[in-house]
Amino acid sequence: MKLNRWLVYQKERFPLVQYGAIVAAFSYSALCVSRMMRRVEGLPDMQAFLAAYVCSLILFFQLRVADEFKDHEDDCRYQPERPVPRGLIELKELATLGVLGAAVQLSLAYTYQPSLLLPLALTWLYFALMSVEFFVGDWLKKKPFTYLWTHMLILLFVDIFVTAFDWMKGTTIPPSGLWLFLAVSFCNGVIIEIGRKIKSAEEEKPGVTSYTAAWGRRPAVFAWLAAIAASGALAIATSAKLGFAIPIIALVCVLSAGAVFVAFKFVNHPLTGKPFESFSGLWTLVTYLALGTVPSMISMLGKTL
Repeated sequence: MKLNRWLVYQKERFPLVQYGAIVAAFSYSALCVSRMMRRVEGLPDMQAFLAAYVCSLILFFQLRVADEFKDHEDDCRYQPERPVPRGLIELKELATLGVLGAAVQLSLAYTYQPSLLLPLALTWLYFALMSVEFFVGDWLKKKPFTYLWTHMLILLFVDIFVTAFDWMKGTTIPPSGLWLFLAVSFCNGVIIEIGRKIKSAEEEKPGVTSYTAAWGRRPAVFAWLAAIAASGALAIATSAKLGFAIPIIALVCVLSAGAVFVAFKFVNHPLTGKPFESFSGLWTLVTYLALGTVPSMISMLGKTL
């Protein structure tokens, strides 16, 4: 019964298949990009990938736990069907798992490279500030755009920490050009966050935040498309820095056409916002794989033939 409770919780609040795939693509591609930026041949060290992947997956779970605490009062009032308000899982159980996860992160980082404790500590510090809404929670809730970008900045800290599993082995300074990949990650986070909060009129719930309710249907869709455009432009800039811009330009054009189709269909027939969430996940997964994993493997394969 206890195991079943957690299976239900992860299905509803932290789907491991979805998170696992995106975090794996992000972690491996981040390491690949770091190596390519340093002009180092070969694939990332598997120990580095596994440690970075587990640490990242735990961090995203910890972010979910923090949200459960922050939103508990509103969830009990407006979304009592969620696992915690309905009593399936208790907050103290989630807190315990979050602390145990921190111990695992600490152990993995220290074991692989003690200097990794610095970017991990900086990530935890920003995470702690996010957890208390930077001490201006009431003000932030009235400023959806500010709330969005301040919370997406955590991705830059995660990026630096993950890529440090590569570049911190030989230096204390990230490779030149890595900021482009960090910017892609930031934009991808914005895409996912806006995409999951675009709702049709029938999907809106009293007391539940959405960007369609805060900004209006068309402005919310436009903001999502703007994030898509920014991510695409930065992905092209990253690939140009690494020397393979042409295929990324083609890929971005194809994906962008798909995004425009999703947006156009919703604006004219706003039946459900689900396609935005699904396409956001697809965009994020594909861009990460295309920027790091795929070119690294192609390069490695070319050298073995």
